[in-house]
Order: sequence, then structure tokens, then C-alpha cells
Amino acid sequence: MLRVEYIKDISREPGKKARIGGRVVRINDLKSARFVWVRDITGAMQITLLKNKADPEVARQVEGLMPNDFVVIDGHVPEQIKAASGMELIPDKVSVVSKSEGPSPIDIEGYNESSIDKRLDWRSLDLRNPRQAAIFIIQSKLLEGMQRYLYSKRFMQTFTPSLMGTSSEGGSEVFGLTHFGKRAYLRQDPQLHRQLLMVAGFEKIYEIGPSWRAELSNTPMHLTEHRTCAAELSFIESEKDIMEVEQELLAHALKAVAEDCREELELFGVKPDVPRLPFPVLEFPQVYDVLEELGFKPDRGREDYNKQGEQALGTYVKEKYGSDFFFVNRFPYAIKPFYVMRVDDEPEWARSVDAIYKGLEISSGGQREHRHSKIVEQARGKGMDTESLRWFSEFFRYGAPPHGGFSIGIERLTMRLLDIQNIRETALFPRTPDRLMP
Repeated sequence: MLRVEYIKDISREPGKKARIGGRVVRINDLKSARFVWVRDITGAMQITLLKNKADPEVARQVEGLMPNDFVVIDGHVPEQIKAASGMELIPDKVSVVSKSEGPSPIDIEGYNESSIDKRLDWRSLDLRNPRQAAIFIIQSKLLEGMQRYLYSKRFMQTFTPSLMGTSSEGGSEVFGLTHFGKRAYLRQDPQLHRQLLMVAGFEKIYEIGPSWRAELSNTPMHLTEHRTCAAELSFIESEKDIMEVEQELLAHALKAVAEDCREELELFGVKPDVPRLPFPVLEFPQVYDVLEELGFKPDRGREDYNKQGEQALGTYVKEKYGSDFFFVNRFPYAIKPFYVMRVDDEPEWARSVDAIYKGLEISSGGQREHRHSKIVEQARGKGMDTESLRWFSEFFRYGAPPHGGFSIGIERLTMRLLDIQNIRETALFPRTPDRLMP
């Protein structure tokens, strides 16, 4: 290995030898010393060349460095560390493994702000900025926290297909393509295949992967390709069991971030609180009463709320319950997909649940319909071609446990956690109606 240690892991013991690998980010040349700052994914370290004491070959190597050169440095910790960061090496050998051809087309260190479009055009360079990299360190920790929770509850990781022979949810917001001469589609959500795994008897599964929506939306809240952490479980009594699992998962994930990403969170001025459980729950039709109190005029039973209403509910819950998280339950069935279970004695309402975080929906879920006759009846009632749905519905003729689940939008969760205003910042290489590169 060219690198032996990450910068963050290097001992501060005087005389201790170390080898680091990273990118030159800044150089300060004084009469008696040359200071070079090298950064890897864990942080930055000052490399101090004392000109009157350095080996001539090492001095030549250091003097030839420029910002954005990738280097491997062998060195030792000085007797007295003078770097303000407390991280310093005296170089014994410097190897340039990749030489930069010139200044970066964008300001990587963030002294002069570039437009988001220009930064995304040069995304790999943009991600060298510690603040941009921190987004994805935090996002990775969120997912690690989720997975640790799910494994502790005996959920099995699975992978469902992204290519579909039919539109997974109907409607026009779907990307079509040709698959060996036949029409195919990119999935809008792996929902139906997760349900089929419940029919198979897997009982508790989760999946992390992409989904696609062909929405012609150039807004700070939309991507045409996004990632989710989706879970499904069997033998539930109601959608309340789904809410219990989801809130515990979210609390576990935020706790992992709060404990392990303190330095990254400081870059955003964020100190996330681990949410108190249980989350507040608002249910329809009472949600309409709250919306009307807040000045909205929803069409009862035919719609839920718009983005402004969603934000207003977030403020309402924060003020009344002191929580950034809450659930909305029992949505009007008229606006929900065919596979959602209805409340048997109040069929105008669905056992459908959204999780809201700081006024933004981050997940949808609830209890699914597992009775074959009801699935067919509800699909027919939604005007769907039940024959084209047989690939899914036929399995339920042979029994299925009561089940449900949820799907959390990873980019949206990251966005709200860090109070980022544009969701494109939370995708490594975002896909939008006008962006397919890099």
C-alpha cells in the first residue's frame, strides 16, 4: 500500500514515523520554512520543511509541489508540534503520485463561491471541498446506523429488480426503455417486489437502492434518480407497527451521526438531537381541522395537503409537541395506490403513513393489502388493467401474511438533517431533467 495511515489516526508522539497519502491543498512559503497542507478523507495535516535543516533532496521535492498534486509523504512527528491544528509532520521523503496540470476551474476550498451548476459540472473537484465531502460522510453514517438497527432486528438485506416489464405504480412519471426488443421501465419504487418477498415468507427484509421518477421538475426538492432505504415486515397488526419500527430506525441513525460525525456536523453548524419516541401522529380526518386552523382549505376526502400545508404542519407540530419528526396517518384512500390497505370499517381512509421531518416528507409507507380479492377489487376500482397486474396479484391467491413497510428517501433525510436548501447537494452525481453528466 502506498498509504499506511490516515491523517486522523496518526500518533502525536514526538519522533513517531508515519506515511500519509493525500492532496496538496495549500502552500505557504516563508524565508526559513515551507508549509504544505495535505488533505485526505479524514482531515488535513501540516507538512513543515525547515529549509536550513532539510535534506537537499527532500527540499527539492517539497519545493516542486503545487495545489492539487497527489502525494505520498514519509515523515516524523516533530519534538514540538506548532501547527494550529495539532497535526504536523517533518518530511523525510516526498513522492508525487499525480501532478496537477494547472489551477482548478472551481474554487475547491470555498473561498469564492461558485454556482451550483458549475460545481456540479466539475463535481469530482467540488467533492474535494471538506464541506461537500462531509455531506456524504454523514450520509454514509446515516445508512450505517439504519443497517445496524435493521440487522439487530433480524431484517435480511435483499435486492429487487430495477427493470420492470410494466410500470410499477401506473401513471406517466416513468422512464421507458427497450429491453431486447420489448418495452421495459425503470422502477418508480421497489414496493411490489418487496411485497412478493413477504408472500415468499421472508418476513423481514430491507433494501437500499435507486428508484426513478420522470417528473419534469427543476426544483430544489426533486431528483429524477434517488435512493431509498426501504423495509418490509410481516405479521403486523396495523400500520402502527410500521411506525414503531421506522421511528426506532430513524432515532438509531441520528444517534450514530451525532456520536461519530461531530467534526463534519460542525461544518454545517448542526447539532442534531436524537428524536424522542414515540413521534407525534396526526391522523385524517383530524388533519383537515388542523389545516383549516392554519388557514388552508383542503377538499376533504379528495386531497391531502400541498407543500405549503406540509411545511405549516411541521411548524405546528414543532410548536405543539417540540418534535421535528411526526407521522401523518390514515390518508384519503382516493389519492392512494391500489395496494394500500383500507380501514375496513371506514373505507374512505387508507392505512397509509408519511413521515415528516422539519416540514418535508421523507418517507411513505403503511400497511399493504394482503387479501387477493381486495387487491383485484382495488386495482379495478383505480381503473387499472387487472390482467397486466397478474404477475403481482396471482401470488396472493396462495396466502400472504399481513404486512407493511416504508421507504425513506436518503437524499431528503440528509438534506433536512443538515439544513441544506438544494437536494442536488446531497446526491453525489445528481440526475435532474437537464443533467445526465458527469
